[in-house]
Amino acid sequence: MTLTLTGCGSGSGDGDVTLKLIAADYGDSEANSSQRYWDELTHEFEKKNPGIKVDVDVYSWTDVDKKVEDLVKAGKAPDMAQIGAYADYAAHGQLYSADELLSIPTQADFTPALADAGEYNRVLYGMPFGASTRRLFYNKKLFAEAGITHPPKTWDDIAHDAQLLKDHGVKTPFALPLGPEETQAETLMWMLGGGGGYTDNIGKYTIDSPENVKTFEWLQKDLVGKDLTGGDPAKVNRADAFQGFADGNVGMLNGHPTLMEQAAAKGIDYGTTELPGIHGKAKATMGVADWMMAFKQNGHHEQIGKFLDFVYSEKNVLKFSGTYGLLPVTASASQAMMEDDRYSKLHSFLKQLRHAEFYPADKTSWPMVSKTLKAKMGAAVGPDGNPSAVLSEIQNAADTADNMVP
Repeated sequence: MTLTLTGCGSGSGDGDVTLKLIAADYGDSEANSSQRYWDELTHEFEKKNPGIKVDVDVYSWTDVDKKVEDLVKAGKAPDMAQIGAYADYAAHGQLYSADELLSIPTQADFTPALADAGEYNRVLYGMPFGASTRRLFYNKKLFAEAGITHPPKTWDDIAHDAQLLKDHGVKTPFALPLGPEETQAETLMWMLGGGGGYTDNIGKYTIDSPENVKTFEWLQKDLVGKDLTGGDPAKVNRADAFQGFADGNVGMLNGHPTLMEQAAAKGIDYGTTELPGIHGKAKATMGVADWMMAFKQNGHHEQIGKFLDFVYSEKNVLKFSGTYGLLPVTASASQAMMEDDRYSKLHSFLKQLRHAEFYPADKTSWPMVSKTLKAKMGAAVGPDGNPSAVLSEIQNAADTADNMVP
């Protein structure tokens, strides 16, 4: 559904400029749609900047990336897009860099790990907009009933606790969503726990590394093979796993901050802890960021910069993050959130952000690799799966795509 937020935004008049922004919807109903956030923000901005109008269309996450792609292909790029990937547009020279748009204080305020993740060829094109990290969630009531006194710290703890939960009749001791919705996220979390990841420190894919192969062999043998995941992970999407946790049928799972509200709304007494790893806590948590980018096609870099400086003010970043259970992408808003008890449940997620590991979103090959992971990783841990062969297949596809000139 398209929601046009600021009227027609014709921009007629002396020297008026109308900026077009395509944005993603972070709400789960009309009542808390991102429409409301952008409507209030653009109204306030336009009052302070009478020569600039901002016309915002909000799309669901299912549709927003494709909408921007179609507009760009048709030669009708929006001035700005707030979506999930930026590298391909940057590689084709279609975006303004951040330093062509933002004031120096705004640029300097981005959380360093997020700014690094938004760079293509060491230039910031993907300005971070919303962020989250991951923690392991557990159901305190189910744990107590199974005699488990503290959350797991290692994979052996996970397997041990999951068996206890199963013995006490828990339907899904550990939810493992490797269905097509967000496999690439669950995959990276387990890779980090095993000491691996998608890339090395110079950005080369390491998908079939020995560490990653061991990780998925462990999952296949010690969780899925022992029937501790409540069914076939290849058929479980993240939304299913979250709903199962909120319904009280899941003992443990990896989750992000929005699960807190979903679980609390159903009266679930839950706890969270750092992601367990093979010998202790994982080397890092997974971080996810969404991106704001500005297209060159229509010019308007001065007006875009003025608007984005306003968008990234401490007040507006904190309001957006607090409304949607996300982590601020700037140091100033992060500090304000840490000092505000209203956001206390987000503090443990926010503390992890500085050292989080992100998808290799700076690689133009990443969308293809992500799609391949979604299609193949679930079956790799099934009874007939071959983790080593599947990871090698994805590695080969990734290397081929990585060597293609954009």
